[in-house]
Amino acid sequence: MKPAAKHVHAKKKQHQSISMKLAVLPLALLFSGCAGIQPTWLTQSEIMKQSKADMVASQDKVEALDYPLTLEEAIARALKYNLDRRTRLMEEAVAFNQHDVSKYDMLPKLTAAAGYHRRDEYLITRSKDSVTGGKALSNPYISTDPEHEVYDLGLTWNVLDFGVSYFTAQQNADRILIAAERRRKAMHNLIQDVRTVFWRVAAAQRMRDDVQQVIQMAEGALADARIAEEERLRTPLESLRYQRQVLDNVRLLESIDQELSTANVELVSLINAPIGSSITVVEPEENANTEILDMPVEKLEEIAILQNADLHEQLYNTRIAATETRKTILKLFPNLSINYNQKYDTDSYLINQHWNEVGVQLSYNLFGLLSAPAQMRLADAGVSLADQRRMATQLAVLTQVNVARIQYANSLRQFSRADNMWDVDSKITEHIVNRESTGAQSKLELISSTTTSILSLLRRYQALANLNAASSKLQATLGLEPEIGSVNDLSLSDLTNSVTASLNAWNHGQLDGNLGVADSTQDDAPATPAAQDVAVKTEEPAQTSTEAAPVVEAAPVVEAAPAVEAEPVVEAAPAVEAPLTEDSAPVVLTELKDETLVISQENQP
Repeated sequence: MKPAAKHVHAKKKQHQSISMKLAVLPLALLFSGCAGIQPTWLTQSEIMKQSKADMVASQDKVEALDYPLTLEEAIARALKYNLDRRTRLMEEAVAFNQHDVSKYDMLPKLTAAAGYHRRDEYLITRSKDSVTGGKALSNPYISTDPEHEVYDLGLTWNVLDFGVSYFTAQQNADRILIAAERRRKAMHNLIQDVRTVFWRVAAAQRMRDDVQQVIQMAEGALADARIAEEERLRTPLESLRYQRQVLDNVRLLESIDQELSTANVELVSLINAPIGSSITVVEPEENANTEILDMPVEKLEEIAILQNADLHEQLYNTRIAATETRKTILKLFPNLSINYNQKYDTDSYLINQHWNEVGVQLSYNLFGLLSAPAQMRLADAGVSLADQRRMATQLAVLTQVNVARIQYANSLRQFSRADNMWDVDSKITEHIVNRESTGAQSKLELISSTTTSILSLLRRYQALANLNAASSKLQATLGLEPEIGSVNDLSLSDLTNSVTASLNAWNHGQLDGNLGVADSTQDDAPATPAAQDVAVKTEEPAQTSTEAAPVVEAAPVVEAAPAVEAEPVVEAAPAVEAPLTEDSAPVVLTELKDETLVISQENQP
C-alpha cells in the first residue's frame, strides 16, 4: 500500500473512532445519571420551613376575628376559608381544566420537524444493468451530500381519533358536574358540622363559669366532710356516704367540663381561624322549621330526587358509561388518516429541494374483530353497573328522606322535652338556693341540685345541637343549600347575608326561597346546582367531619343523707333523660332497689 493511501486510511480510522466516542458519550452520561439517583430524606429544617410556609398560606386572605361570632358568620367563614372545602374547589378546577385540555384533542395534529444529517463517508452507489443483470459499466456515483438539513411541516387528521376525543370530551364534561356535586355534598357536611359545634361552643361559653363554681363548692364541702370525719363529728359510714355523693357530683361536673373543652378547638379548625384562638359566640334565636313536618313525604321525596347530590352523581356516571359504549363501538370501525406535508431539504443533489406531499390512508386492525365481542360485553356491563348503582342510590336517598324527617321530628320533640326539664330544674335550684341561705337545706342538697340543673342545661344544648344537625341532614338529603355563587367573588359580609337569608327561609318553611331547589314544573330545567357556579376557574381551593358530641354520663341520684344533728334529709335529685345523639346508642336510666341509678346501653334497632 502506498504511503499516501496509508495516511488517508489512518485518518479515516481515527475519524471513525472519534465519531463512535461522540455517539457513545451521551448514552454513558444518561446511564450514569440514572444510576446516581438516590432517595433523599427531608431534613428537620426543611420540614419546619415548609410547615411554617403552609401555616402562612392557610391564613392568607382570612379576615381577622376579633369580635363575637354569630352562627351565620361561622357558616360563611367555613364556606369561604375551610381548607377541605378549598381542596374540593381545586378538585373541581382540575376537572374543568381536564375538560379544556380534552377539547384540543379533537383538532388535527400539526407537526413541525427539523433535522440534521451527517455521514463520515459519501453515499456511493452502483447501478445494475436491467437487461443483462450485470453491473453497469459506469463508475459508482454520489447522490447525497454527507451533510444536509431537512425541514418538515405536516398536518395530520385522524378521523377515528377525532371521534374518540369527542366522546372523551363529553365524559370529562360530565366529570366536571360530578366534581360540582361532590363539592355540594362536602358543603352540606361542613354546614352540619359547623351548626353542631357552634352550639357546643355556646354551651361551653354559658356553663363554664357555673361548672367551675360548683366544682369549687363541692371541693369545699368535701374538705369539710373529711375534717368532720377526722374529728368524728359523724359516724364513719355517714361521713363516707356523704363524701361519695359529693365525689359523684364532682366527677359528673368534670365530665361536663371535659366534654365542652374541645368545642372551641373544633370550631377554630372548621372556620380556619388561627390555632389557639378563643372564640366568643352569639347565641341566635332558637327557631325551628316545624312546617317541613306538615309537608307530604311524597313532596319531599320529589325534591330529593331532583336535587340530591349523590343521585346527581350517579346520573352523570350513567351518562359516562353510556358514552363509553359509544367509544367502544367507534373503535371497531376502520381508521381513516389524511396527511398533508410541506418539506424542504438542503441536499445539493436534489433538483427540487422543496416539495409538498398529500396522503390518505385507510387502516384496520383485523385482530380487533376477535376482541370486539369482549369489548362490547365489558361496555354493556359498565352500563348495567351504573344503572344498578343509580337505582340503589335512588332507593337510599328516598330512605334517607324518610329517616331524616323522622330524626328531625324526634330531635324537635327531644329539645322541647329537654327545655322543659331544664326550666323545672332551674326553678328547683332557685328554691334550694333560697332555703340554703336560710339554713333550711344542706350544702350537699345545693350541690346536687345545682349539678342536676347544669346537667339539664347541657342536655338542652345537646338537644339543640342535635336539632341543628338533624335539620342540616334533612337539608342535605333534600339537596338544599345556600345560594352563594362563587365564594371568591363575595365578601365575607355578603356571604354572611346570603347564609342568613337562606337559614331564615328554611326556618320559615320556604323551600324555594334562597335555597337551591329546582321547580318540578319546569321539565326542561337543567338539574344543576342552583346555588353554585359549575365553572370554578377563579375559585379558591371542605375540614374533616366533626363527630357528634358524645352523651355525657348521667349523674347518679344522690341518696338520702342520714339525719345528723340538725341537717335535714337530702331529697333525691330528679333523673335527667339522656338525649340521643346521631352516633350514640340510646341511654336508659334504670332505678335499682338500693335507690341508685345505673346506665345501661341498649342496642339500636
